[in-house]
Amino acid sequence: MITDSDGERKMTRPQPIRGLRGRIARVGRRLRRSGDRGDVPGWVLVTLMTAGLVITLWAAAGPRLEQVFNDAMDSVVGGP
Repeated sequence: MITDSDGERKMTRPQPIRGLRGRIARVGRRLRRSGDRGDVPGWVLVTLMTAGLVITLWAAAGPRLEQVFNDAMDSVVGGP
């Protein structure tokens, strides 16, 4: 905040925000010029592969994991 000649407070934009629109526009232009428009981003592939691994492990070890969980809950609660 700054004060004007009358002593009133005025809101001002923080300095880093002022150039943000220009920076975003420059990055957008660079991305549009790149020839990688048809490629799948790496994070998408990593996410899909991780999901595939989780599903595979869950299918293979699901019943055993369920039994381990039930045994642990029974020991905490004092089950049968």
